[in-house]
Amino acid sequence: MKVSETILGQAHGKDVVAYTLTNPNGISLTAMTYGATITELMMPDKNGKSENVILAMDSLDDYVKHRPYYGATIGRIAGRIAKGSFDLDGTRHQLIVNEEENQLHGGPAGLDTHVWDAEIEASADEASIHFTTTDADGANGYPGTLSVTVSYTLTAENEWKINYRATTDQPTLFNPTNHVYFNLSGDINKPILQHELQLNSAVFAELGDGNLPTGALLPAEGTPFDFRDGGKLAIAAEQSHPQTQKVAGFDHPFLLQHDTGKPDAVLSDAESGRSVKMYTDQDCVVIFMHNGAIDKYTIAGSPVIQYAGITLETQALPDAINQEGFGDIVLRPGEVYSAETIYKFEVQA
Repeated sequence: MKVSETILGQAHGKDVVAYTLTNPNGISLTAMTYGATITELMMPDKNGKSENVILAMDSLDDYVKHRPYYGATIGRIAGRIAKGSFDLDGTRHQLIVNEEENQLHGGPAGLDTHVWDAEIEASADEASIHFTTTDADGANGYPGTLSVTVSYTLTAENEWKINYRATTDQPTLFNPTNHVYFNLSGDINKPILQHELQLNSAVFAELGDGNLPTGALLPAEGTPFDFRDGGKLAIAAEQSHPQTQKVAGFDHPFLLQHDTGKPDAVLSDAESGRSVKMYTDQDCVVIFMHNGAIDKYTIAGSPVIQYAGITLETQALPDAINQEGFGDIVLRPGEVYSAETIYKFEVQA
């Protein structure tokens, strides 16, 4: 395994370093210390042409200025907290809100805005970047000093492993994710609507006002949300289902079934031959299809088109602290938060 590093510039008065891990099969992963963010995933197609298959900004300054969440580590809490408030052990906590009256993706200074420390570990079969940071007591309104490690490992078997670990000195909330957007065509100007998705999920969470979960978990069968047998993503943009119309596609949590030996999701692009299999120990995956075009910044010199990429954000169900039956996202002193997601990349001729 090969490892290289480059200083990209500075943020918050600290050097921002990008590390590139390259395996013997021509797959390479680049991630930087700003936001513990993956900025490039180079992968050959069925003809051997290597292209970046994730969305990434053109410069460090663009990440800092526009905060698009592309490829970043999201936390303390992924998704939205209703009204930016929650009860914990009988105490009402008010978070700093950053999307109207709600908090989104950890608040205005979430983990994606930190300059993380990093260490490299490499062997013949795999190489890892171990990112670490500390989120202070009171940051974005959360109680407790949180110590976080996120490790990205690229293996000789073409796997990208994401491992999370966290501890706290006070009861707090923790529900992180990685916000990587895939476009397996390798062409930012080609929408992902013809990508095929197979998803091991029979239930999705209904969205209400502000794209917050209503608390209802709905059956996918007979709806555009049923991908158990696979299907093109275009169905989410073309169907008249009120939930897809609400966001012009998907921005929904899907509860995963976790059948033994099966991937939780498979995303593929027939034209390039590329596919990614997702495995996770998390309860759900939030799928977002970059439902709107953006012209305030560019990727590879071009404005960002509608449906430019798709996320597979593994996590606990969003707003779980305020929704009965959505799971426990409280982290307490003496406990260690641990989670893993694996993306395995393949090419079919």
